[in-house]
Amino acid sequence: MVSWSHTVADRLVSLVVPVFNESEVLGAFYDRATRALAALDGMTYEIVFIDDGSSDDSYAQLAAFAAGNPRIRVLKLSRNFGHQIAISAGIDYAKGDCVVILDADLQDPPETVAAMVEQWRQGFDVVYGVRSDRAGETPVKLVTATLFYRLLGRLTNIYIPANVGDFRLLSRRVADQLKLLREKDRFVRGLVSWVGFKQTSITYKRDPRYAGTTKYSFRKMLKLSFDGITSFSTMPLKLATWTGYASAILAVLYLVSVLVQKLLGHTVDGWATIMVAMLFLGSVQLICLGILGEYIGRLFNEVKPRPMYIIEEDLSSGSGTSQTTQ
Repeated sequence: MVSWSHTVADRLVSLVVPVFNESEVLGAFYDRATRALAALDGMTYEIVFIDDGSSDDSYAQLAAFAAGNPRIRVLKLSRNFGHQIAISAGIDYAKGDCVVILDADLQDPPETVAAMVEQWRQGFDVVYGVRSDRAGETPVKLVTATLFYRLLGRLTNIYIPANVGDFRLLSRRVADQLKLLREKDRFVRGLVSWVGFKQTSITYKRDPRYAGTTKYSFRKMLKLSFDGITSFSTMPLKLATWTGYASAILAVLYLVSVLVQKLLGHTVDGWATIMVAMLFLGSVQLICLGILGEYIGRLFNEVKPRPMYIIEEDLSSGSGTSQTTQ
C-alpha cells in the first residue's frame, strides 16, 4: 500500500465511519465522502471505516477502498460489538487534528463536514449537527425521540441537545479525552457533552436513507435509551425509593380507612381489596428490583477486565493479526 503524509501547513481531518451490513450504500458513500473531504481547503483527510461484524460483502468493499486509496483505514472487529463501540474504536485509532463521526447511510450528508471544519477553525472543540428536517423517518420514531430527549434532559445534570445524533466533529483534545473513558455501556453523544470544552452546533437537513434498511431496531434503540439514562443519572434509583415511600403512605391511609369503617360498624368484604393491594405492592417491588438490576448489571459489566472490542484485522498495517484494545 502506498504511504502518504500531510505537510505541516495541512491539517488532518479523520472521518470515523461505523459499518454494519451497508453493502448497498458503501459505493455511493465513498464517492461523496472522498469528494467532500478532498475539497476542504488546507486540509488532508483519512477515513477510518470500522466493520462491526458485517455478514454481507461490506468488508470486501472496504478492503477494495483501502487497496486503492492510502487514506483509507479499515478496522475489522471480530464480531458485532454495537454501533457505539464501533464509533469508539474509530476514535481510538483516528489520527486527525479533528475527528468527524459519520454513519455510512448518507442520511447525514458528507458535504456538511466543511461547515463543521469551519467552526472548528474558529476555535470550537465540538461541532454537532442539529437536524432541521428528518426526512424518511416515521412519526413514531420522531415522537419517541422527542420524548426521550425531554426525559433525558430532566433526569441528567448535563446538557444533551435534542434532534442531535452522533454526527459531530471533535477536536483532537476532545477525542483524546474520550479515549480515556472506557465504560462499556456507551452513550457517545452523552460522553461528548460530559467532557465539556467549547461546543457549538450547525443546522442541516437530514436526508432519507440512500439504500437498505436501518440497522437500529426498536430493541437497540431502547437499549441505547437505557444506556443514556443510566450512564448519566441515578434518578431512576431515587424514583424507586420515592415510589416505595408513596406505597407505604397509601398503605397507612388505607389502614386508617379500614379502622374507621370498623368503628362505624361497616362490614368489609376484603377479598378484592386485599388482592388489589397485593398486586399493586408486588408490582412496585418488581419495578424497583428491575431498576436496581439495571444498575447492578452495568456495574457487573464494568468490573470485568474484558476489552471494549477486539480487532480482527487492521488493513492499514497489513498485519492481519488480532489485537485488543482496553
